[in-house]
Amino acid sequence: MTIAASIRAKLESGLAPGHLEVINESGNHNVPPGSESHFKVVVVSDAFEGKPTLHRHRMVYGLLAEELAGPVHALALHTYSPGQWSAAGAAPDSPACRGGMKTQAGASAKVSGQAARADEASEA
Repeated sequence: MTIAASIRAKLESGLAPGHLEVINESGNHNVPPGSESHFKVVVVSDAFEGKPTLHRHRMVYGLLAEELAGPVHALALHTYSPGQWSAAGAAPDSPACRGGMKTQAGASAKVSGQAARADEASEA
């Protein structure tokens, strides 16, 4: 079973959603092709009625504890009661990937380069 299928099955079983989208967004990130590490989940459930967002997210995290402890690196949650979903009509688009490790590595290299130049200047 794929990670996406496992997420879907657990949310269907635990929340009986009226609407559920499990979108593998790994391809939008700096990961190997075919990865299942970044997901967007849109779930509409009566179980969310009257509950704050934090509580809804904790409900989902509880159902997906195994996936979050292992292969899932990022999980964008959009949790709605049926009334909220009717009003919203759709979940927001995910932001573009900012590069993850590539950006961090580039920033580290830039800082290291600046430090090396500063050391050279102080020795002169």
